[in-house]
Amino acid sequence: MKRILIAGEAGQGLVTVGQILSLSLVRDGRHIVVTQGYMSRIRGGHNTYAIRAAAGPVAAPVEGVDLLVALTSESVELHRDEVDDDGLILGDVAAAPAMDDDRWLGIPFAELVPARQMNIAALGVAAAQLGLDRELVERAAADYLGGKKNPEWDAGREALDEGFTWGEFRRRPGLGLSAVPAAAAGRVMLNGNEAIALGALSAGLKFLSFYPMTPATSVCLKVIAHADEMGVITEQAEDEIAAVNMAVGASYAGAPAMVATSGGGFVLMEEGVSLAAMTETPLVLVLAQRPGPATGLPTRTAQGDLDLVVCAGHGEFPRAVFAPGTVEECFELARRAFAVAEASQGPVFLFTDQFLADSYRAVGPFPAAELPPVAPLLADPPAAGMYRRYADSETGVSPRLVPGQGEALVVADSDEHTADGHLTEDLAAAAAMAARRRDKIGVIRGLMVPPTWYGAAAPETVLVCWGSACGAVFETVDRLQARGRAAAALHFSQVWPLDPAPFADRLAAAGEIISVEGNAGGQLAGLLRRETGITAARHVGRVDGLPLTPEYILRKLAAA
Repeated sequence: MKRILIAGEAGQGLVTVGQILSLSLVRDGRHIVVTQGYMSRIRGGHNTYAIRAAAGPVAAPVEGVDLLVALTSESVELHRDEVDDDGLILGDVAAAPAMDDDRWLGIPFAELVPARQMNIAALGVAAAQLGLDRELVERAAADYLGGKKNPEWDAGREALDEGFTWGEFRRRPGLGLSAVPAAAAGRVMLNGNEAIALGALSAGLKFLSFYPMTPATSVCLKVIAHADEMGVITEQAEDEIAAVNMAVGASYAGAPAMVATSGGGFVLMEEGVSLAAMTETPLVLVLAQRPGPATGLPTRTAQGDLDLVVCAGHGEFPRAVFAPGTVEECFELARRAFAVAEASQGPVFLFTDQFLADSYRAVGPFPAAELPPVAPLLADPPAAGMYRRYADSETGVSPRLVPGQGEALVVADSDEHTADGHLTEDLAAAAAMAARRRDKIGVIRGLMVPPTWYGAAAPETVLVCWGSACGAVFETVDRLQARGRAAAALHFSQVWPLDPAPFADRLAAAGEIISVEGNAGGQLAGLLRRETGITAARHVGRVDGLPLTPEYILRKLAAA
């Protein structure tokens, strides 16, 4: 395992270095976990791009650094204490010419390349220190930068070559990567938000509306990149209220629709969420969490919006809430979100967060060609007579038509309504409609994703988590087991509704239940207590905007 940290100011191209190095590692057959840290600025401010690379599967960021690529002197001072004793610090010799540290390797960038190619030269030095193949890195750089289509490619390739040559002659022993099995090749590099976008496209998404808001915007940008070839209409609205109402309208007209936003934008969408519920219109809403309240830390990560989403919207109506923990689950649960939205005729929510959104992993190609799109579940137009959009049924799901599907008039109303869609103030009819909508929870329960149990069958300690916390929690379980402690994890990738049947007995038999979440109060733990009576003995939370790590969790467990 190698831990690489690239640090510098926004605008120095450290993400370019990180992306190319990550792509090279994946093409070399390695697993990766990327963690990005950046300030809420266009230029300037200290940013980081961390890569954990290993020959075998890894799913969580870890603390400590083997190789620090410091693009500024500030980066050296901020991160030198994180570098292991046998690690290496790469930086500009002009920035720290006389640094007394055996781990320091000063690079004479001014002698090697023009100033604007400093980051690419640093990439070459770092790749050489890791023992990566020069041609492999050059191909990755060409693919990322556009190769010969980029007028600056020749200069970039020369800078990469200069850095690689300089680094090869100064390789530090012990820093090179370990061998990987030949069968490890064939994976692709993808982050969580990209996987959500691809899952939505695979499910048959036809309309996306949004107002840009970090860290949700990359979902939309990925959809936009493929919109023409996939026949998707995208619309950047004037605000979040317009975005959600556009999506409700598109879905009413028969187009599978999605919106993506973050906490502050989602709050503005809540009236539109209730509109989708009342009109019984399928809608997928992606909520990318970040620390709050208000604007909070726009470019950091958190798991603080679970209570918000479970209770979102005024009035009572059923909903499903998914919280993928891996890039693969982002793809799979995006597809499932569309399936549940169509089956239940209402809003379905999908969580992501800044950590998962920006965390690249090495994943196998998704079998998209073998996965049919989620077709809108439409009824046959009536041969004659009035179409009753909200007719009673055993499941609560009424026969759905879209305008133009036949001669029947499709009536929808945001007020309480009768079976034919016209508004009513008949209180008995209103109660019947509300009861029918509540019955749809049975349809949602029938499509539920059960939680994942990981670790010992009869543990003395169970760590309960949800969403993006799973990688750090699973690795914590592995480390506890290695120390001789019977431990397990229970991970929820669907956090609502909760069905205790698959997990209640196992939790009841456990010695101690500990919730591990990226929030202060243990929101999933509170939901479990409310819905099942199961109580966590204590809570490990993180609220500083950084992702959970195994080291952080173990420190908190030891301190209790």
